[in-house]
Order: sequence, then structure tokens, then C-alpha cells
Amino acid sequence: MQGLIEKELSCQDKILKPDFNSKTGRELLAFYLQTKFKQIIAFDKKYPMPIFREINPEFISHFSRRLINNPEKRFLISITGESAAGKSTICREIAKVIEQLAMPVTILSTDNYFNDISNLIAKYGTFDNLRDSGYDVDAPTSFQLEVLKSDLEDLADGLDIKCPMYLPNGTGISMPKAIDVPSSKIIIVEGIATMFDEVKDVFDIKIYVETDDQIRKKWFIDRAVEERNQDLENALKHWSYISEAGEKYVKPHRKEADMILNGKADLKYFAQILEYIHTFTNNFQ
Repeated sequence: MQGLIEKELSCQDKILKPDFNSKTGRELLAFYLQTKFKQIIAFDKKYPMPIFREINPEFISHFSRRLINNPEKRFLISITGESAAGKSTICREIAKVIEQLAMPVTILSTDNYFNDISNLIAKYGTFDNLRDSGYDVDAPTSFQLEVLKSDLEDLADGLDIKCPMYLPNGTGISMPKAIDVPSSKIIIVEGIATMFDEVKDVFDIKIYVETDDQIRKKWFIDRAVEERNQDLENALKHWSYISEAGEKYVKPHRKEADMILNGKADLKYFAQILEYIHTFTNNFQ
């Protein structure tokens, strides 16, 4: 991939920058992006560990129509997948590349939109007790989906928002309008809630991150024990819950994704793909 970046930068035969305010200019840009994206896919198929597992055959044409017919909207990209599939890791890599390249991108997590369950945790004593009582943490009803949809629509229209902040400290407290979120040209939203029926149609591009179950289990247990100081017994109990929740609430939406990414992909290679996209979208004559 580094070779493609260097070839793009050294190429003397560059196209004139299209006039994005005209439909003809946007059609030229869409055709250009289609060509480059197909180039990435072809390269990826030959890579030892490809990042693209599957791509919806309708994706490129849908993306092109969106770009041509509705250019004033911000681009909303969802990244979903089962717990410990690698969603957050991929988003952290995106954030790192964004910082290096000064790209106009905002990243938002749907974990901020969990309901306030502080009263329930006070009643049952701990989050684990609440979970064991049958409270379905990952169900769509456990999220503030109306607030999420409204915030996403505002971001798509170019409006900055203040999103909730769910405190990940076991208290179950959600603070309304606590985090400033700017409406950048591209908005990436990560979390299982992005593909729930109430909000999924807001997104322009839907990405599903997938990793084999045994690898996910190891990542989940390691994170729970080493980073969150959970005992092994409770970590295994929570793994059992999130595995069932993933089957029920996340996997059914896999078929609706525009692309399936390998959560175990080489992050350096993934960063090069992002750099290449940045290069060819900013390398006009």
C-alpha cells in the first residue's frame, strides 16, 4: 500500500480538481472515487491478511448517488460489530491517522447513549447484580435511541451537538448534553447501537467489524481482568451474556452492512489505506 501512496504522490498526470458545487463536477469525483476504491479492493485481495472480508456489491453505486445527489449533508459512517470484535481498536487507529493528517473527521461512541440506570444499580447494589437479575444491558431499549437519532440528524445537517456522557464506573449515571461534538465533514460513529432499526438509516456507510469468537473471547477476558480489574469468574459470566446479546442484537444486522472488516487486521496496513484515501482525495492538479 505504501507503494500506491508514493506512486500517487509522484504521478505527474493529475486530474483537475472538480467543481464540487456542480453536478457534473460531483459526477466526475464519484467516478474517480469508484476507480480508486476498486483499486484498493483489488490490492487488498492479494494482501496476506485482507482487511475487507465482504463488500456489498451495491455499495459503490449507492455511495456515488449519495455523493452526487445530496452533497450538502455531512457523511455519517457507522462502525458496529459484536463486543471485543475490534471496533474501538479500529476507531483509535482512525483517530491517530486523523491527528497525523489533520483530516476533518469527528468520532462519536454510542456507548454515551446508554440509559441512566443509576436508580436500578442503587436498588440491586452493583451493575453485576443488575445484569444477573435479567436486565438486558445491550438491548435497544437500554439506549437513548431517540436522542441518538436526533443528534445524528443534526450532525448530518452541519450542526454541532452536545451528546450525553455515560459514566463507565459502575454507577450507571448518564449526564445529558455533557460532551461537545463538532459536525465535521466526516462523522464516524462506533458502537452496537449504530445498526439498530431506529437509527441505522441515518448512516451513509455501514461498516461491520468481525473477529473469530475464540479471539474475541480472549480479548474480552484479557481486557476485563487486566484493564477493568474484574475477577475471572465474573468476566466469564459477562462474556456469556455479551455472546448471547451479540447473537440476538448485533449479528442479525451483519447482512445490512456495506462492508465487513477483519477486526484482527494489521493496523499499520489499515493506517496506510486511510493515508492512501487521504492522498488521492487531496492530490488534484
